[in-house]
Amino acid sequence: MHNSTQLDHQKQKEMENGSKQIWRFRSNEELKIASEITVRGFLNLLMFHVNKDDDRSTVPLGHGDPSAFPSFRTTGIAEDAIVDALRTANYNCYAPTVGVLPARRSIADYLSRDLPYKLSADDVYLTIGCTQAIEVILTVLARPGANILLPRPGFPYYEARAACSRLEVRHFDLLPEEGWEVNLEAVEALADQNTVAMVIINPGNPCGNVYSHQHLEKIAETARKLGILVITDEVYNHLTFGSKLFVPMGTFGSIAPVITLGSISKRWIVPGWRCGWLVTNDPNGILRKTGIVDSIKGCLDVSSDPATFIQGAIPQILENTKEDFFSKIIYIIREAANLCYERIKEIPCITCPYKPEGSMYTMVKLNLCLLEDIGDDMEFCLKLAKEESVIVLPGMAMGMKNWLRITIAIELSTLEDGLARIKAFCQRHAKNNKI
Repeated sequence: MHNSTQLDHQKQKEMENGSKQIWRFRSNEELKIASEITVRGFLNLLMFHVNKDDDRSTVPLGHGDPSAFPSFRTTGIAEDAIVDALRTANYNCYAPTVGVLPARRSIADYLSRDLPYKLSADDVYLTIGCTQAIEVILTVLARPGANILLPRPGFPYYEARAACSRLEVRHFDLLPEEGWEVNLEAVEALADQNTVAMVIINPGNPCGNVYSHQHLEKIAETARKLGILVITDEVYNHLTFGSKLFVPMGTFGSIAPVITLGSISKRWIVPGWRCGWLVTNDPNGILRKTGIVDSIKGCLDVSSDPATFIQGAIPQILENTKEDFFSKIIYIIREAANLCYERIKEIPCITCPYKPEGSMYTMVKLNLCLLEDIGDDMEFCLKLAKEESVIVLPGMAMGMKNWLRITIAIELSTLEDGLARIKAFCQRHAKNNKI
């Protein structure tokens, strides 16, 4: 105590003598590191390198938000639902932490259409977009020594949130030569007594793949064998345009417990409305018995909620949106997928191993041996941004070095322009200019 008092007097005397002020607070370095590995972190860095003197418009092939493009405007039914919810004056209040009941009931009915059993409102928890749903479930599962299995390539927000929760991450590979299916042998090799869950993203971000009924069943059987739950990110549900139909992982909830994450952001093209959900697909009640359900509620009790009026609009949005709106969006993305796949064939240093069948993206591989002064995918993207004002996400952001993620949910003319600029860039940087 005496030494502490002396130290305080000494610091006071130093301050009186003009010494530098001592502050006791510091930044959270772990949070800084976590933020740098997000999609936003990479996109901000790339945008910083765009040449401000380039008169051409920047082509955004790096992020999954096509809402700014006229072809991707949401349905008027969704817009009217928001207005109607506001004008009732019933949604100016705080919402229950789990979400307003009509919205939860409507989401349960919407998701039950594709399931062999019926969900109830009690299975549904509303979140601020799918990102908060990710935060909630990773927070719930985090405990000292626990680890979670994530796909590579995948969506880096999982890694960022796991780092914030001090949840160990282990990666299993997706296999491009097999339609980006999960390497289930790797999953079994990675898991141990501290593994709590595995994550899948279906339809796939960043790969544009869609899992078959058979493969999803094998995933459920593997999870059951390992005694872990499956977290399925289905924010792109029903955004499929190939030969495979969307099958929800919750179909196999009786084999192993499933947590489904989703939102209206992608299918309705309204990511800024920030309304998503976390759903327990667990007919056997395992998540309730193990305390996971109570932990989800507890986590939401200390979290923010989606805007109440957005929640109030959910039943009208889900129940009244016409099929022709969805069909139009699917048609545009299918045309974009075909265009991108064909144009990539014209660029020798880039290969697309799998034509996208779902979501809004495709993963392509760089052949750096054909390029003169490009060291890796990050350098490729930085120079592309500076020289051509085209933003493409480097594969290292998704866990795949020397790959690229290209967004295809964009106006076709803009996509064509962006791909032409990428081709010109590759020709300019080709070894001996022979590409």
